[in-house]
Amino acid sequence: MFKPADLPDTVAVFPLPGALLLPRSRLPLHVFEPRYLAMLDDVLKTPGRLIGMVQPLEMPGGRGGDADGPALHRIGCAGRVTQFSETEDHRYLITLTGISRFRVRREVNGFHPYRRCAVSWEGFAHDLGHAEKDTALDRTAFMALLARYFAALDLSTDWETLKDADDELLINSLSMLLDFAPEDKQALLEAPRLASRRETLITLIEFALRGGAEEDVMQ
Repeated sequence: MFKPADLPDTVAVFPLPGALLLPRSRLPLHVFEPRYLAMLDDVLKTPGRLIGMVQPLEMPGGRGGDADGPALHRIGCAGRVTQFSETEDHRYLITLTGISRFRVRREVNGFHPYRRCAVSWEGFAHDLGHAEKDTALDRTAFMALLARYFAALDLSTDWETLKDADDELLINSLSMLLDFAPEDKQALLEAPRLASRRETLITLIEFALRGGAEEDVMQ
């Protein structure tokens, strides 16, 4: 388990729209762009093997950032490379395990082909602790809402696994896997605690259901 003293002041960042990583959750990634292959090669040589997942920030008019790429949201989540395999054509299949969220202080200039940021870990100490509980979670009502959402989108899932999942695994897995817009994913990331993430998740699901109902009426 990481301690605050183990966390570096600078991390390599992977700005991937719609990709959400949360503490203690796992995110599989397929790495094939040359700059990110270089990033992974460098990261694997470090003790922490940390990569910061950050959402690109789309500014009004679709512009933002500089020559290095789009501007970044201020909050991301660092993950440790816990699984990786290399294909014959030098691509990587990796898994990141979420360690802690961070705030981007500034981008660090250098000779790396990928982006790096100076970060602050303040305010996220509980990310390094044990799994959170959500004592206010009404499982029956939540699963009923989820069933309506999956039916509306014609999705299938392993309901027994969902019913048996711990609070954090259930809420975080759904937050990461469901097809929400990047800005909605950012809202789920920035939720201070598990209960507030669950409330945000419910709001997003209910909004999607209302939108689907409106589209049916219009047709």
